[in-house]
Amino acid sequence: MELREYLLILRKYWVLIVVTTVVGLAAGLGLSFLMTPEYQSKTQLYVSVRSDGSTGDLMQGANYSRQIVNSYVTVVSSSAVLDPVVEELGLDMTSSQLANYVTASSPSDSALINITASSSEPEQAAKIAETVGESFKNVVLTQLEPEANGASPVSLTTTQDALVPKSPVSPNILVNLALGLLIGLAVGYGIAILRTVLDRRIHTTEDIEQITDKPLLGEIIDDPEAEKNRIVVASKPRSPRAETFRALRTNLQFLNIGSKKPVFVISSSTPAEGKSTTALNLAATLAQSGSSVVIVEGDLRLPTFAKYLDIEGGAGLTDVLIGRAELADVLQRWGRDPFYVLPAGRIPPNPSELLGSTEMEETLNTLKEQFDYVIIDAPPVLAVTDAVVLGKWATGLLMVVATGTTTKTELNDALQTLETAGSNVVGIVATMIPQKKPGRYSYGEYGYGAKTVEEIAGEQKSSAGKGGHAK
Repeated sequence: MELREYLLILRKYWVLIVVTTVVGLAAGLGLSFLMTPEYQSKTQLYVSVRSDGSTGDLMQGANYSRQIVNSYVTVVSSSAVLDPVVEELGLDMTSSQLANYVTASSPSDSALINITASSSEPEQAAKIAETVGESFKNVVLTQLEPEANGASPVSLTTTQDALVPKSPVSPNILVNLALGLLIGLAVGYGIAILRTVLDRRIHTTEDIEQITDKPLLGEIIDDPEAEKNRIVVASKPRSPRAETFRALRTNLQFLNIGSKKPVFVISSSTPAEGKSTTALNLAATLAQSGSSVVIVEGDLRLPTFAKYLDIEGGAGLTDVLIGRAELADVLQRWGRDPFYVLPAGRIPPNPSELLGSTEMEETLNTLKEQFDYVIIDAPPVLAVTDAVVLGKWATGLLMVVATGTTTKTELNDALQTLETAGSNVVGIVATMIPQKKPGRYSYGEYGYGAKTVEEIAGEQKSSAGKGGHAK
């Protein structure tokens, strides 16, 4: 993924990331209070070799002491050194257990040995460090380097006494808080990335471009009150949502489809993606531009136009196809524009057969002669075969894709079905696009969609009338 995608994930799941980060901080703070404090005390020994005082002997002694000091470091944690410490201090542990609380080290290229003891009590840490140091010196002088000619060749000198520590080395609250923050942030962001990777739904135009090279003709923004305003270009013509339908109209008009009176089928992969609402608003906005438009309700299984448009739905397309009614008798004009509706009519037992019949072809040919545009609202592609059947009569087919709902698999399967059937998919319409937040560019910000075609025409007539009166 690119940096932009990671930033989009952060923006989308910022609440989750903040919550896990706060939980991580709380866990780090809680762990700090639950942990038993640990104190450390250190003593330091200097290892030297006795010499007669000559320069050569001093150099040899210094080199020898640096060579043997590494061996001495490992002796500090041996039972020979720690057994006397356990006995002297009366510790309730064995020497091997005590070795877990005692460490020894030597700075590089030096003759120093640092002995560090840890304990939950500061006084005990100091006592252990001091006693271990004395026990170690005794082992070296009596067992490792015993006296020869009345004196041991090695001398151990305490250069730093073990002091009682004033503050614990663990827990370190700042370190635990930092770790908690980093872990919480990493866990939250990891979950966000995992959810993004596993989420097969379409969210962005980039997701659509990964599936198909068909042009994106429109991006219809979401509206919580869409059910109350199905034909938003008529009920709220100045709204940003209405402007997105006008943008779709413009893009559709510029398509090079090689037909002066095109027939467009509008479908979707699955139900509830907004295809009927898109079809109705597209037809209405085409009519507002001055073109004569008829929209045909090709969904004979679940007709909705009568409800959405508040029109008579008892007779319609099915009655024409079976010869019960004439086309002119069931066409209904909606509004003041040249916008006509052909509802589905009665629900037939054989929708696919009727839509694929010669009567359907003749009906569409008649409509093409009478109107500039014929829009057909078809059922979802993956639900039934009706959209595929209608596709063979169409100049082009538009696929509606609901962002945040339609999966990539569903869109791909629907497009494959249409391609196999030979349907001409001319473009994609993305619906349910989240509205842009305040402060960013929005459709209505600069007055786009501020006036309808009727208002502009009315103003022109008014201006003309005023001019004539002035003369």
